Amino acid sequence: MRFFRRFNKQRIFIILCLIVVSVNTPSLLLSSHRLRHLGYDASKEFVGDLAILKHKIEVQALSAVQQEEVGSLKEPILDVYRDGNQTSAVSLDTIDKNDTLGQPKNVRLVGNDVTTHDAKKESLVTTHDATVTTHDTKNESSVTTHDAKNESSVTTHDAKKESQPSLQEKTLATAREKALEKSRLKEIQHGQNVHSHPRRVLDERVKEIKDQLIRAKAYLNFVPAGGNSNFMKEIKLRIKELERAAGDVSKDSDLSRRAIQKMKAMRSTLSKASKMFPECSAMVKKLRAMTYNAEEQLRSHKNQASFLVNLAGRTTPKGLHCLSMRLTTEYFALQPEEQELPNQHKFQNPDLHHFAVFSDNVLACSAVVNSTVSTSTAPEKIVFHIVTDSLNLPAMTMWFLLNPPGKATIQIQSIDSFDWLSNKDILQNQESLDPRYTSPLNHLRFYLPDIFPSLNKIVLLDHDVVVKRDLSGLWRINMKGKVNGAVETCLEGDPSFRQMDMLINFTDPMVATKFDMKSCTWAFGMNIFDLQDWRKRNLTGLYHKYLKLGSNRPLMKAGTLPIGWMTFYKHTRAIDRRWHVLGLGYDSGVKLSEIEQAAVIHYDGVMKPWLEVGIQKFKPYWKKHVRYEHPFVQRCNIHD
Repeated sequence: MRFFRRFNKQRIFIILCLIVVSVNTPSLLLSSHRLRHLGYDASKEFVGDLAILKHKIEVQALSAVQQEEVGSLKEPILDVYRDGNQTSAVSLDTIDKNDTLGQPKNVRLVGNDVTTHDAKKESLVTTHDATVTTHDTKNESSVTTHDAKNESSVTTHDAKKESQPSLQEKTLATAREKALEKSRLKEIQHGQNVHSHPRRVLDERVKEIKDQLIRAKAYLNFVPAGGNSNFMKEIKLRIKELERAAGDVSKDSDLSRRAIQKMKAMRSTLSKASKMFPECSAMVKKLRAMTYNAEEQLRSHKNQASFLVNLAGRTTPKGLHCLSMRLTTEYFALQPEEQELPNQHKFQNPDLHHFAVFSDNVLACSAVVNSTVSTSTAPEKIVFHIVTDSLNLPAMTMWFLLNPPGKATIQIQSIDSFDWLSNKDILQNQESLDPRYTSPLNHLRFYLPDIFPSLNKIVLLDHDVVVKRDLSGLWRINMKGKVNGAVETCLEGDPSFRQMDMLINFTDPMVATKFDMKSCTWAFGMNIFDLQDWRKRNLTGLYHKYLKLGSNRPLMKAGTLPIGWMTFYKHTRAIDRRWHVLGLGYDSGVKLSEIEQAAVIHYDGVMKPWLEVGIQKFKPYWKKHVRYEHPFVQRCNIHD
């Protein structure tokens, strides 16, 4: 019985539960459906509320950014310099006029860099209105869909903001417009001048390293003998390490990482030194003393370099001496009849084009002859007269026997064969030790009418010239009664500029009376002389007169040029400058265009093309007329 009662109770409970479920299921289903829609709408309303809140926060943040940047934002730097690149700039000319606060439409590239700094700053400040407008549109659409009340309130708030802008926003907009206009004008000016100004390489680290070394050496002198030995060791070590690491670097981009580390270490040591020696006056005195010592050393080195260059110009290279010895040996091995040069009947023919060269340098004479013959349109009409000393006569003759000048004729004479010439008269005023001034060969030019009595005209060439064009036109120049045809050197600013008072003593009463200090000067090296007028005016006698006066009192400096100015004063005819270009032996700045147009180029000065000290870029004009393949030249180690 108990079992059946328990079973009945359980069945009744189950039945009641089923009844309750069947009754409540429809209501639960309906309520869940409502809850689903209710949750969707509520979530949307919640998102809308969050968007409004986020919008308000962002508006406040952006307003703060605008106020801060308008107050403290500096004008953007439009130039970006990088080592090895050109100047960079951003063009502000292409901003849309309808949207003055919009981002730049176009960016102009200059070189390899693009300056985006301005665009970023402008976008940060100027995109506020677009951002606010976008947020307003989104928020209005979301709020009006689900909450009319919020929509009306927000719309009313935005309308008030747009219709009645605050004084702060007006000031902000005005400031932005002024900043943009100023930046635009500055960029326009920069764009016009960006290509006219060269890029300045700062190389700040290299300059800092040099300054550090100077300061370190100055501090090193402050330490007294027996003082802080640890500091002395430290600063000496820093100087040594920094000099080794930096070396001869002149650009920041070439500095190694090790050099930068040593620079930082030196900076720390100098900071310690400045605390140990805080007196600025002592540092100023020390730096002045170091500057004075450096200037004295520089002056001494310049004088020493000038002396060595002049010494090199006075000496004969070993190779040239070897060549003369070999040629002399070969000459004396010939029979007497084999030692004679051909075409001797042309030597005194006045109808031919005669050139005179006075030199003891075999290789230099060879270059003059070869260049003149190779550029001539009528080489068969050329006659060269080379006058040398008795020591070099065999070598000079042997060279042209082995290397005849084509169709041209050549005569070689010794100065010792002129019995009428007294070397004592030539050298009595020459107190200089420079062989260029004391050599009788240089003064032989004042005896041209006596050396060539049957000739009417002759061209004098120095042995350090190279002929680049045909010179037959010199014989067609109208001398207008003058004796000497030469290129003038009185053009101010030209490297070859000379004045009379540079070489002539105008404090002497006789000189001041007979000569005008401002008269135009001229150059030796390539001159055409009318020997007939020379003889009529007895200019050789006038030369002797000035030479004798100069032996009694200082009238002029040593050399042939000052006494030449005095001898041919008012007897010189100026010719076109293209006939004779000067300066290749001392001025590396001679223009290549002038060299190409020149008829004769002159290596005047001490830097001759056959010397090691010669200017390298001008040597090829001379070297191409030298026979480096000749066996004697190669045996004497004379190479191109």
